[in-house]
Amino acid sequence: MEFIIITGLSGAGKSVAMRCLEDNGYYCVDNIPPVLLPTFYELCEKTADERLKKMAIVTDVRSGEVFADLFSALDQMKSDKKQYKILFLDAQDDVLLHRYKQTRRKHPLLEVTKGSIEEALHLERRLLNHVKARADYVIDTSLLAQLQLRERISSLFLGNASLGMTITCLSFGFKYGVPSESDLVFDVRCLPNPFYIPELKTHTGLEDCVFDYVMQFDQSKGFLERMLSLVDYSLPLYLKEGKSQLVIAVGCTGGKHRSVTLTRKLYQHILDSGHRVIVHHRDVSRE
Repeated sequence: MEFIIITGLSGAGKSVAMRCLEDNGYYCVDNIPPVLLPTFYELCEKTADERLKKMAIVTDVRSGEVFADLFSALDQMKSDKKQYKILFLDAQDDVLLHRYKQTRRKHPLLEVTKGSIEEALHLERRLLNHVKARADYVIDTSLLAQLQLRERISSLFLGNASLGMTITCLSFGFKYGVPSESDLVFDVRCLPNPFYIPELKTHTGLEDCVFDYVMQFDQSKGFLERMLSLVDYSLPLYLKEGKSQLVIAVGCTGGKHRSVTLTRKLYQHILDSGHRVIVHHRDVSRE
């Protein structure tokens, strides 16, 4: 049985995540009180209906004061050896504030903070910090379009979410910010930059012309060798610790050339090693 608990900041994309999982064959329930999670799990576990063997539950601060029951519910499920995964959706405060102003939605904590959206966001983040620390998967949606978020979630849960560790190889541009969900970050801005080659500037590391240019240099080959060596050493340690998700981020200035090239090499290396790995190029299509 697969049981995924979706939570996170209001406006960070929980609804998108739920619809995506629903499209991937999960039976989804929104805004369930945390105290009911153990009972709901048991009901799904005992039923003969196979549709209820892949569950995705959304619970968040909309539950009000009863949201505090989440930790006791999770501890009870863990004590009863109920297997579950927590997916936490996060985003930067300024991005969440902008989304709320665009949609004119009412934040669930707005009355508590006497109408201040900024204070509501800060309070919600404080309430969710401990949940985020216990999450198996954390996705920062600040710079993700809905399609990109759906792709990330589909990649994570396309197989059995209860199996092993999922490794995400993520390229990005430092000019747009370091992905907050990163566990390991490699800075490849020290490598030769195709951006300054007129015939390569408008291409990306997904194309052979840029890929071959970056990888022809001894600096790139040496960096890649050392990066893969560190990753090979680290992966068994993370697995031993029981980590569910490992995000390895590779960044260059704009996230289009060098980072994409090195991330492609990293992804193929980890894939060839037999691990469950996905690849995502966050900023490759950004103008």
